[in-house]
Amino acid sequence: MKTMTCKQLGGACDLAFTAETFEDLVSQSKMHGMQMFQQQDAQHMEAMAKVQMLMMNPQAMQQFMDSKRAEFDALPAD
Repeated sequence: MKTMTCKQLGGACDLAFTAETFEDLVSQSKMHGMQMFQQQDAQHMEAMAKVQMLMMNPQAMQQFMDSKRAEFDALPAD
């Protein structure tokens, strides 16, 4: 298992996500993001806006995801 925080994944808080795979970690992060969106949490809304800007450029978004995956891969297992 490996752990990354919301902030490490481009979010706004220190909530930790733990998973065996990067894909599972991203899934947990997305669920958290949806909860924060429903609550209209200002800090998370700002972070989501930045990610949405990346999504407009598929190459930039791929680079972002690749860098986060590399960060995940480099983590020691818990």
